[in-house]
Amino acid sequence: MEFLIYFILLALLAEIVGTVGGFGSSLLFVPIASYFFDFHSVLGITALYHLSSNISKIYFFRKGYDKKLILYIGIPAVLFVVIGAFLSKYINAAVLEILLSLFLICISLLFILKENINFKPSNRNSIIGGTFSGLLAGLLGTGGAIRGLTLAAYNLKPEVFIATSAIIDLGIDLSRTVVYGMNGYLHKDDLYLIPILFVVSIVGTFIGKKIVLKIPEQQFKKIVLILIFITGVSTLLKVIL
Repeated sequence: MEFLIYFILLALLAEIVGTVGGFGSSLLFVPIASYFFDFHSVLGITALYHLSSNISKIYFFRKGYDKKLILYIGIPAVLFVVIGAFLSKYINAAVLEILLSLFLICISLLFILKENINFKPSNRNSIIGGTFSGLLAGLLGTGGAIRGLTLAAYNLKPEVFIATSAIIDLGIDLSRTVVYGMNGYLHKDDLYLIPILFVVSIVGTFIGKKIVLKIPEQQFKKIVLILIFITGVSTLLKVIL
């Protein structure tokens, strides 16, 4: 019971941070969940959790989304998440955790050191961003940072940014859930977490929306990036030690 309380609180933190930071909750949820479950189980749980998480975001930020970006980023993302999800079956779980931790460390340092880094807002870069965000989501459980970087180039309003990202992510999660199920990552013993995480996603998104309206995005993003860097380092140390 004690482990469940810690897990729920950390999942709530990941949802709030993911909503406000624009990276998606999986960037923190995946390494956090890996402290409680084996990594392949984490991939399955994350996909199911994200379905409710993204539905919550679409509801709370339903006033606007960009149809063109959903197509240019979403279609390659959905195609390549399937590839990444299939590949995850053939790579050792410890190797996947190391890759995840290195990704978290590198992506957080990149955003910290290069605050204004952006892709150019072009169809080509949207397709590239969608491709890599999908591949990483399937392979490591999280690709939101790449998708966030791609969307940031278009200077969207916060509510449009979050809604567009959530719709794309919903397609990604639906696709990888099917593949993870075929891979055997969805375990009956873990299904009791789904209704719990559904509630967590609604509460976390609601709190995140309130924060979005009150706290300057850049100020909060720095805190988020430092937290992601620390998470990456601790995940790497956990695997090594």
